[in-house]
Amino acid sequence: MAGMDLSCVMDSVERHQLPSRDCALPLLSKFLGYLIIVTSVFLKVPQIYVIAKNKSIKGLSVASFELEVAGFTIALAYCLFKQLPFSAYGELVFILAQSIVCLALVYYYSPNEGPSTWVKTALYCALVPPLLRGKLDATLFEALYACQHAIFFFSRMPQIYENFQNKSTGQLSFTTNLMSLVGIVVRTFTSIQENAPFSMLVGCLLGLLTNGIVVAQMVAYAPKSKSGVLEAERKTEKKE
Repeated sequence: MAGMDLSCVMDSVERHQLPSRDCALPLLSKFLGYLIIVTSVFLKVPQIYVIAKNKSIKGLSVASFELEVAGFTIALAYCLFKQLPFSAYGELVFILAQSIVCLALVYYYSPNEGPSTWVKTALYCALVPPLLRGKLDATLFEALYACQHAIFFFSRMPQIYENFQNKSTGQLSFTTNLMSLVGIVVRTFTSIQENAPFSMLVGCLLGLLTNGIVVAQMVAYAPKSKSGVLEAERKTEKKE
């Protein structure tokens, strides 16, 4: 069922015994892998909702959202190029689509974005179709994929710096970031269990570090963030 061999579990049930570690862990890894794909459908919906509801990107780093889209695009293109099974990269499809929506909202509500926004958007639209179709040299693909860990790492740094500088996390969604952190914890477990390449494990560890810092900042700066929102609401009421 969905690539999961349940025979060892059924044998254990028939013998009225608990499944062995060698039986249970691989099945748990497969189950969690599919669970990541299912939850990825809703991963960035809370962030989209927060931005759309407040019509504000206060405290959000535009560069972080741009680099995330670039990183997820490269990761998805590489998986398609390698013709991996959908279960191995399915979450990337949904996360990339939601990341693009987030970036579009960030551009829309950003007061400082001008012609450069249209240039970057046009460039992305021109490069993505051939990239997803695998119309690149294999060596270049490998080089791009090797860079994706650095892209994801540096995609979080501008946001971490923005949070530290403002002592507030602005319009960041705690739900989205917590789900991301939990997802990376799960993906780290599945990577170890399924003997994934060392480079993939390094990417998971970097993700744990950066996403962990963002979640910690959201917890630490929560009172400040709430007071900042209340202050903004008071100013708006005074103007009215």
